[in-house]
Amino acid sequence: MLNNWTDVANIDEIPDQECKIVEINDMPIAVFNLEGNYYAIEDNCPHQHLPLADGMVEDSTITCPYHGAMFSIITGEVLSPPACDNLRTFITRVHEGKVQVKGK
Repeated sequence: MLNNWTDVANIDEIPDQECKIVEINDMPIAVFNLEGNYYAIEDNCPHQHLPLADGMVEDSTITCPYHGAMFSIITGEVLSPPACDNLRTFITRVHEGKVQVKGK
């Protein structure tokens, strides 16, 4: 679990509707820019534990590129099968021009 804020990107590094993959404490985390708001999810589909970041992003939803499960990038909520479990999300903030991530 993350205990401190971790700098993951400059605010201009992640274009709108795209993400940057970072690794914190051996965990891959996808950090998304959605209209200037930053969200972070574990880059791991709970269906078969495959990466999500290459999936299609539409508004605030990401679709798993392997089996089509859909998730809310904002809340981590599973929106369609075959996944049944929600994604792990992380708190984000912008501090002094840097996007930062903190664990729950």
